[in-house]
Amino acid sequence: MSEAFFSGFALGLSLILAIGAQNAFVLRQGLRGQHVFAVVMTCALSDAVLIALGVFGFVTLADLVEKLATPLRYAASLFLFGYGILSFRSAWRGGHALSAAEEGASSMRQALSICLALTWLNPHVYVDTVLLLGSVSLNYVPYTAVFAAGAMTASLVFFASLGYGAAALRPIFATPKAWRLLDVLVGLVMWWLATMLLFMG
Repeated sequence: MSEAFFSGFALGLSLILAIGAQNAFVLRQGLRGQHVFAVVMTCALSDAVLIALGVFGFVTLADLVEKLATPLRYAASLFLFGYGILSFRSAWRGGHALSAAEEGASSMRQALSICLALTWLNPHVYVDTVLLLGSVSLNYVPYTAVFAAGAMTASLVFFASLGYGAAALRPIFATPKAWRLLDVLVGLVMWWLATMLLFMG
């Protein structure tokens, strides 16, 4: 049973370690100190739902995900491209230090809307949580629920560490130049992901 949990934890953690749109957004929110708990929990709970769908309904959902892959891919690419434009615009305008970012805080509704879009419009999320975790979980019958719990725990630990750990970097982002560099980096990541999605599959 413990083997199933730690296997789920290890695999779940390895799948979300890569830099992506969702992780970049959580990092940004952590740096700004805006709605960190809500964003972290939204990411973790979304992953938990997807992991549960993958582990407990793998056979049925595999066909559905395959049919939706193309429209999801184009929708995600369009969204990421638009989000990248916003990041580049923010970098161009400049003037954003940490104090200014806090004063111009976005609403929780805006933050969670972006967070949900970056999560649920990302085809890689379905590949990782539904297809990959779902298929691997078959090796841990009858402890698939324990395997799923391990993967869910990994998601929560990662996003909490990313969101709250970003506070250690806050002194660096007290300068406008650092924020401009972050905005450019986020924009490049978004456009790179958008391009990859267009040409994948």
